[in-house]
Amino acid sequence: MDVVLLRWPGEVERRERLQAEGVPRLLLVDEGVAPPLAADCVEDWIRVPAGEQDVRARISTLTLRADLHAQRGADRPDLDLDGVLRFGSEWVSLPPVEGRLTRALLDRFGAVVGREALCRAGWPAGAPGRNALDVHVLRLRRRLDAVGLSIKTVRSRGYLLEASGKRQEHAREA
Repeated sequence: MDVVLLRWPGEVERRERLQAEGVPRLLLVDEGVAPPLAADCVEDWIRVPAGEQDVRARISTLTLRADLHAQRGADRPDLDLDGVLRFGSEWVSLPPVEGRLTRALLDRFGAVVGREALCRAGWPAGAPGRNALDVHVLRLRRRLDAVGLSIKTVRSRGYLLEASGKRQEHAREA
């Protein structure tokens, strides 16, 4: 993956565009200008003028980080603050209650989450009736199937979120 070099603060809008696309960026910070806080793990900065060896070292580090970031992102779903769940190249928008349930399942991705913990996560102001959780899990199962995730019921214990068989088979073929 290529690292894009940007002048700071001259290319603020371009930085924001590249950040939204997840492109690795090395900011070339002008002398006497405060560097920005790094927006994510695929961004770094160096003050200019800088030696070629220093710039190459930063680019190499960003390339390694971007590769690790891509590997982790492909293996684990991510739920953003707007309720959009992404898994691989797929995404689905979740309503608030289902987003809170999903967050609890993602926090223990691949492990069992008890019904009580899900009720607390889904309805922080007070637990709903037993049927409400079942209804929302059913709806959530349908939504998550579209992105290659499934929720398994673990009898007498709770629920487990994992990649569905379809997604795992596709990953083996690639």
